[in-house]
Parts: sequence; structure tokens; C-alpha cells
Amino acid sequence: MPRSIWKGAISFGLVHIPVGLVSATSSQGVNFDWLDKRSMDPVGYKRINKATGKEIDRDNIVKGVEYERGQYVVLSDDEIRTAHPKATQTIDIFAFVESREIPLPNIEKPYFLSPDKRGEKVYALLRETLVRTGKVALANVVVRTRQQLAALMPLDDALMLVMLRWPSEVRGIDYLDLTDAVKDVKLSKGELDMATRLVDDMTTSWQPEEYRDSFQERIMELVEEKAEKGEIESVDKDETSPDERRASNVTDLTELLKRSLAGKAPAKGGKSGGSAAGSKPAAKTSAKSTGKSAEKPAASPRKKVSGG
Repeated sequence: MPRSIWKGAISFGLVHIPVGLVSATSSQGVNFDWLDKRSMDPVGYKRINKATGKEIDRDNIVKGVEYERGQYVVLSDDEIRTAHPKATQTIDIFAFVESREIPLPNIEKPYFLSPDKRGEKVYALLRETLVRTGKVALANVVVRTRQQLAALMPLDDALMLVMLRWPSEVRGIDYLDLTDAVKDVKLSKGELDMATRLVDDMTTSWQPEEYRDSFQERIMELVEEKAEKGEIESVDKDETSPDERRASNVTDLTELLKRSLAGKAPAKGGKSGGSAAGSKPAAKTSAKSTGKSAEKPAASPRKKVSGG
């Protein structure tokens, strides 16, 4: 079963449908780690005072919001915490709209809604109702202290929850300041006919297996080629000398033996006690490829009600 990142219920009038939120996307690509080319030591991120260039402790960092240029209002963690909306663990449906009414730029990220066994029938009822009416539900939901606007819609046999950007976060096309050369352009019939024929010639069906991240593939090919040639740099270095490692191992082994003997040899006139302690081997760091996949707009509701 897929792992839910959030569990709660869809609130629909007096009906509660228990569901889990499952990510509908996965991150892929290449993760480049920073290394010091002189020593191949990992390079981390530091908290630097931009004025002095010096590193500062976490305790000396406060959070501020720029009120005017160069003027900040400082907020404490407690003040920020009180501003977070109350997490109700519910997807609160407050309206239904036509799917085409939701502007494409408002769509942010899709999730699957996994039904709980106690609510499978009601889950199916809501799905089929949305299919029959051709509507999607608008809802408010709080996930990880963040309040979000969302659209709940059917997709085949499932329900999806598509997180939406708040309208205040989306710019209108007026932001482009398009000129009359674009808005009131005069196009001839011949130009439109030729462009239409070109579109017709290039029209095909959606073929997801054909769409790949060529950058990721090429980078991983280069990694494999260089690794096969032995061009690999060791990052996890042991700075202790062989003699120091042997002494350390002897000390650790002696201590383990003492504990083992103390646990097995019975003391005079009493029971034995003690335990042997073990140490876990250090985990090796493996290279992973991660990145971003292109997100498509959420699917529109089906036109027909499926049987069942």
C-alpha cells in the first residue's frame, strides 16, 4: 500500500469520508553534492552574516519580515506559531464549480486520495456524483501547518486532490503588458490555413513513454562511463593511522570481552550480571539521482458514470 503523508477525512455536509493523502508525483533527476576539489571533503551550508562575512550560531538568528525597504519587523517563534491555522484533519468542501473555471496557472500539485476501508462506499458515491454533475469540489485543507486551497476531482476510479495557488499568488496576463501588435494582429486566411495544416500533421496521441529527461540520462551515462574507468573520488576518509586503528580495536574488543565475561561467570554466592554491547557499522553513503518531473494540469472529470 502507498504511504500516506496525511490522514484525515473529506467533510461533505454531514458526511465524513476517511482518506489518506498520497503524493501523485515523484522527483527524479540528478543530485549534485558540493565537494572541496582539494580534498574531496563534503562542503556544507553555513549561516553567514552578510555584513561581516562571519558564521553565526542558530541561537542568534531571529525571523523578520521586511516592512519597508531596509526596515524589518521581528516575530518570535511563538507569534508565528499562533498565526498558523488550526489543523482540523479535514478536507472541508465549501463549494462546487465547473472544472474549466479553474485557471491553469492556479494548479500547483496533485495528490491521490486513498479511501479508508470504513468509507469506501461513500468515497465511491462522491466520485460518481462529481462525474455525473461534471463538477469539482473546492475545499480548504491544512497540511503540515500550511492552509491550502484545493480542488477535489475524480480520476478514473479514484479521487484526486489538486492543491491550488491562492489567487493573490497568480499574476494576470496584464503583467506582460502585451502590445497591439500581439493583441490586434491581422492574420491572413492563408497563414492560418498553413499553420492549421502543420498542427494537423504533427498531431499524435499522448505517449508518456516517449517523454524523457535527456539531461538526467546523459549525466548518469557520464557517471557510469567515468566510474568504469576508475575515475572515482573517495569522500569518506579515515584520518587515523593503522596503528591507532589497531589500538582502538583492541581497546573496544577488550571492553566487550570484559562485559561478556561479567555476564557469564557466576559470582560467588550470587547470580551473574552484565551485558555485552555492540556497535553498528558505519553506513556508506550511496549516490542517488533525484530531480523534478514535469507536472501536467489535473484531469477533467469523466463525462460518463462508470458502472459499479
